[in-house]
Amino acid sequence: MSEKTLTVLGSTGSIGRNTLDVIQRFPGRFRIHALAAHNNVEMLADQIDVHHPAVAVVFDPEAASRLREILPGNGATAVLTGMEGLVEAVSAPEVDQVISGMVGSVGLRPTYAAIECGKQVAIANKETLVLAGQLMIEAAAESGARLLPMDSEHNAIFQCLNGNGSRGLERIVLTASGGPFRDLPFERFGEITREQALAHPNWKMGPKISIDSATMMNKGLEVIEARWLFGLQADRIQVLIHRQSIVHSMVEFVDGSVIAQLGLPDMRTPIAHCLAYPDRLPLDLPRLNLAEVGKLEFEEVPPDKFSCLFLALEVLELGGGAPAALNGANEEIVAVFLDDGLLFSAIPTVLGQVVKKLKEILKQPEPPAGLRDVGSVKEALDADRWGRDAALAIINHAAYPHRSANIA
Repeated sequence: MSEKTLTVLGSTGSIGRNTLDVIQRFPGRFRIHALAAHNNVEMLADQIDVHHPAVAVVFDPEAASRLREILPGNGATAVLTGMEGLVEAVSAPEVDQVISGMVGSVGLRPTYAAIECGKQVAIANKETLVLAGQLMIEAAAESGARLLPMDSEHNAIFQCLNGNGSRGLERIVLTASGGPFRDLPFERFGEITREQALAHPNWKMGPKISIDSATMMNKGLEVIEARWLFGLQADRIQVLIHRQSIVHSMVEFVDGSVIAQLGLPDMRTPIAHCLAYPDRLPLDLPRLNLAEVGKLEFEEVPPDKFSCLFLALEVLELGGGAPAALNGANEEIVAVFLDDGLLFSAIPTVLGQVVKKLKEILKQPEPPAGLRDVGSVKEALDADRWGRDAALAIINHAAYPHRSANIA
């Protein structure tokens, strides 16, 4: 089997680190052309020392300068920076597959560039399809690019469909762990600390994704993502809380048959599936023992505790740039929360106010660029920026307090 050449966007994040872990297990199967990170130059330098990429991209220019100082002076790895560097890293002719693992809207342009070049793109960056799903799908159809879902839930659906697309498909079921507060009474959400929100019971993830899991906004973004990946409207996508995180998602067909993909919660499994697709890699990882698991539980999502999910469904119904605006707002709100500048319970409150304002704006004859329709990457980013500005204006106007007490 020929060696596959990769560019890994977000190599120092959880997706990137797990991707490189899988690659190291199969010497000779993969070659790294480029590694890209935001500003973690120390970890990136270590990764360069192991994988010897031709190119390293650091989005932050100052951090890129630090990396050049750290690396040996032989010039074996070229250091690029900024959005131009990311686009160059994914567009190189020798690159077979791009791992889109960057967190947030920064991954939009390079992922779109990879799709335009007809690359095989493994998507773990939810925001790419949330901001510009239709644009991405249309570009892939034109260029011949193949989109492989790397998120555990979407990868599970992809595996269940087994390459058959949506033929005979009735609906899909996305499972959610429910995060760290699934059993906490809603009345106590105002007491939640940053540290408690970051402590996911089942998965090890980065800070932003961990908070999105705690609010279940991640599941809302995944519904929007699934709408484009699998060509289904929102009313054919269900979300259930499944606290064991063993069933990663399910599909139901028109004859009533249900197929599920099961496994222990380990991101290396869907990553390996995408890296080797359509083959499978013999991973030496702990195996699922259903007798030890004992039971698999499923329950409806309570709207009062996890209103972020239902706000995402609202903006998906609005269409156009509404999902992009919600995404931008959520990123800014979570950033403020992570800086201890906001109560956890204020996250859905502010988001709800942003959606209310968005609905009012969309009633206008000429709403801001990108909100009604997304016809370009720029318009998607314009809608994202509108959401960010709206969220920060609401937070600053209301002077939301910083949180305090612990949960007993």
